[in-house]
Amino acid sequence: MSQESDAELPGEVALPGVLPEELRAELVAFRRDMHMHPELGHQEVRATAALKQRLEEAGLAPRVLSMGTGLMCDIGTPDPARPMLALRADIDALPIPDTKDGVPYRSTVPDRAHACGHDVHTTVVLGAGLVLADLHRRGLLPHAVRLVFQPAEEVLPGGAPEAVESGVLDGVGRILAVHCDPKVDAGRIGLRVGPITSACDRVEIALDGPGGHTARPHLTTDLVTAAAKVATDVPALLARRVDTRSGLVLTWGRIASGHAANVIPQHAELSGTVRCLDLAAWHDAPDLVHAAVDEVAALHHAKTEITYVRGVPPVVNDPAMADLLRAAHTVRRGADAVEDTEQSLGGEDFSWYLEDVPGAMARLGVRPPGEGAHYDLHRGDFDVDEQAIKVGVELFTAAALLDGNRL
Repeated sequence: MSQESDAELPGEVALPGVLPEELRAELVAFRRDMHMHPELGHQEVRATAALKQRLEEAGLAPRVLSMGTGLMCDIGTPDPARPMLALRADIDALPIPDTKDGVPYRSTVPDRAHACGHDVHTTVVLGAGLVLADLHRRGLLPHAVRLVFQPAEEVLPGGAPEAVESGVLDGVGRILAVHCDPKVDAGRIGLRVGPITSACDRVEIALDGPGGHTARPHLTTDLVTAAAKVATDVPALLARRVDTRSGLVLTWGRIASGHAANVIPQHAELSGTVRCLDLAAWHDAPDLVHAAVDEVAALHHAKTEITYVRGVPPVVNDPAMADLLRAAHTVRRGADAVEDTEQSLGGEDFSWYLEDVPGAMARLGVRPPGEGAHYDLHRGDFDVDEQAIKVGVELFTAAALLDGNRL
């Protein structure tokens, strides 16, 4: 269950940009309201309007992105000679039911839930923006910062490419993000240099050929057998055609063919995902998959139609930007509050920004301290310790101050 831990988080030190208690309470309420009203990718009208209104109330000038949802907002006056630091959040939800019991902020929308923590990411960037805006008014913000509230992270290939086309990186030289991690205690972050997520693509395969009676399979293209061979042999072929250290894996989520036990069908379908830990291997993956599928299908005289949907490359943390996040959290909560994290096989479209500018993503701890394993991402019962909001806000404000002073 979501909660705010009674104990104070240790290690905080005096640095401008600490979250005031009144604003902390407001942000918790904002997160809960967003959690109650989840919106899918490219449908985030309510969230966009709420963010725009609150930023305008703070005297800022947010701009809705060209695709109609999401927005960006500058704090301070951009200087062309000093590219800005950007803070990015994703604002969309997932098409799954919210199954939490006993919380007043459970989703009010059937089969929709903020089960990946995007409501927390959004609230953290909003809170950081409001605190940084106050620092700017007081003359304490050394350099302009851009807030990016991006739609459609959960829709391949993600909303990030569209956001980039909308100009969110114009005048930006660096970018930071966080992602909720239910395996890390609230108050802590996980970091690593280099790849921190996996590439993720989608594959749809159609197999066709003349069917017939199961009594005479030699007169048909046995598509059930062909589909079974594609399902088993293609992943095995891929494992021998790339360096095993690249972690390229094809995993099937759906196989469909036939309607009757004594009829060999004329059509079969397979759907799955390709995940890859290595950026170079990801660039080669479409050609490798096409070749392997065609080879296996040809052995069974099946015609193939392959739809390879590019998803996202790995998020590759820049060493200097990961160091900035480490330094910022160390200032706020001490070096012991930063832990090393493994590379995840999950995909994240934050990676698209890193094709253009250096950046880094931290794993934001959302597990109530002392609870051990907690609810995983993409589950209907996912929830967070709301202390993570304060932690994320102060991580970003410290990063903005340290980054500006380094320029």
